[in-house]
Amino acid sequence: MGVIPYTEKEVELLARLMRAEAEGEGKLGMLLVGNVGVNRVLGECLDFIPITSLQRMVFQSPGGFEATQKGYFYQAARDVDIELARRVLRGERYAPGRNALWFFRPEGDCPGQWYNQPNTGRYKSHCFFAPTQQDCPSVY
Repeated sequence: MGVIPYTEKEVELLARLMRAEAEGEGKLGMLLVGNVGVNRVLGECLDFIPITSLQRMVFQSPGGFEATQKGYFYQAARDVDIELARRVLRGERYAPGRNALWFFRPEGDCPGQWYNQPNTGRYKSHCFFAPTQQDCPSVY
């Protein structure tokens, strides 16, 4: 059992999302994207109150992931992608995505805040942002 409930279909969805959003960032970059996804399901806060499953998280609109609108997302998940997804579903968390609910790739430096959420750090080309513990205690 993982930190959130999931089906095998949802493991594959998460794996595809992680690959589509961060394959160029390597395995750790993909794990960080997975952390954000799991946190959005755990969160029950802010923009993610109605997000109660991986399926809903992956396809959230508005406010979801850009990758789901691209063809690359719809390729089959590879074994390595599925294993990375399982790792985050078992609870592996990594800085700067440990408590993050958002990430994006800016043209330059990471801003100190994004949508009023503090920057938790950068990994390669992605900047990560987390809510405060007061705003979203379930991701801490």
